[in-house]
Amino acid sequence: MKYLLRLTLAALCGICGLSVASSLLAGDLAGSRPNIILVLTDDQGYAQLACHGHPWLETPHLDALHARSVSFTDFHVSPTCSPTRSALMTGNHPFKNGVTHTGGGRERLAPSATTLPQHLAKAGYVSGIFGKWHLGDGPGYTPAERGFDEVFIHGSGGITQPMDAPSNTYQDPIVHHNGSFVKTTGFCTDVFFSQALGWIRENRDKPFFAYISTNAPHGPFIAPAGKRKKFQGYGFSSNRGGFYGMVENIDDNVGRLMTCLRDWGLEEKTLIIFMSDNGTTLAGSGSGAVGKRDGVKLSAFHAGLKGGKKSPHQGGTKVPAFFSWKGKLGQGVARNNLTAHIDLVPTLIELAGGEAPEGIDGRSMLPLLEDAGAPWPDRKLFYHIGRWSDKVGPDGSQYDKKPGKAGFAVRSAQYRLINNEELYDIGKDPGETNNLYAQKPEVARAMMDAYDTWWQEVRPFMVNEGVRMTGLDSYRKTCEKQLAEGPLPAWQTPTLP
Repeated sequence: MKYLLRLTLAALCGICGLSVASSLLAGDLAGSRPNIILVLTDDQGYAQLACHGHPWLETPHLDALHARSVSFTDFHVSPTCSPTRSALMTGNHPFKNGVTHTGGGRERLAPSATTLPQHLAKAGYVSGIFGKWHLGDGPGYTPAERGFDEVFIHGSGGITQPMDAPSNTYQDPIVHHNGSFVKTTGFCTDVFFSQALGWIRENRDKPFFAYISTNAPHGPFIAPAGKRKKFQGYGFSSNRGGFYGMVENIDDNVGRLMTCLRDWGLEEKTLIIFMSDNGTTLAGSGSGAVGKRDGVKLSAFHAGLKGGKKSPHQGGTKVPAFFSWKGKLGQGVARNNLTAHIDLVPTLIELAGGEAPEGIDGRSMLPLLEDAGAPWPDRKLFYHIGRWSDKVGPDGSQYDKKPGKAGFAVRSAQYRLINNEELYDIGKDPGETNNLYAQKPEVARAMMDAYDTWWQEVRPFMVNEGVRMTGLDSYRKTCEKQLAEGPLPAWQTPTLP
């Protein structure tokens, strides 16, 4: 019956040009109300995993998670950080959330947006965030005001950044915890996972959403001492060793997470999602030879992808997307459908038994999680680097293609158009080596027409453009005020395996 229903809906979709009503297709998973853990790494990208072909990077726990997951092999996010995070929280394209950049107030999630934890709260979930928020630090924008019950975060876009706590460090960082600052003990990624695990243990008897959002392996590229020593022994530079050491430390913490879930009897009650916020930062991963082990040259690996973070190419937006739920989802299986960050919110709301808002950009992935053959009509996804200057603004940047600052792309299931001058058949040419722009002008024109329509749709939502920004240093100033009153209280480290 389900098969016939899918065929009927697919036929209707083809005739009418409409999206499949995914809630009709995912009856087994809809409303199943698992606990949800989302692990989001910063600047790791797609290729920095052994299970994705990396020849020497050691990620055994993430590889094991991949082997127990439904993995989406054509999953895309935005080319930079805050835009992706806003889409993961709302199900809408970042520009519709007012988020076009990673600083200057343009990273602030529009007050009109309803977030994933706010949706989940209606279904009886409690939510906690551990690590990086980066969607606004001032009054009205903080995660506590956007639906999170537990907040344990650093400030701004990363530890050590100007709007973070003063003189902060990756080792023993200062962290904002539920309204006040604490001094922690340990490497930042270890600290964020430990706090998350302690909170999960306390809330294991109710449905929870744990958002573990590491600032690693974002720069500065500083790994914990043991990992740093390991890569120094291979002759890596400080930056290279710091980057790869942080990736391996994330893997260690995923191993801790999986052990705790097993020991606490939560494996069959919990959906675990792993992804990264944008393509690999090439400033960390490097290119060419990066070191030597046992006399063998070690070279940077990018899985044949072109570009990285802040690029409109595949390497800027393609990331891992593992969905693991013991006893409920397939294990070691892949889906090659074009999926994206905007799809997470409707997926998780439907799992929780709620209803996603009408008109959001994303669609529920539950049909694909249940059935590789589920209908998934083609659509177009849009990307823009968005890092234009305030002087130029968005109206002068629609077609701008300045590397690292602008540039745009359109994806369909088959093609990727870049800057209206490059067109690639991604299925046949995932490395973007054969430019078909001159050979297929009708395809390029149709994609550009769609891009122009999309730009006109999202432009009115860019509410942070051209507005005098205030309170951008609220996080730092609040910390300075507390420091002036005396030493910060010590973080109470959870006792964990």
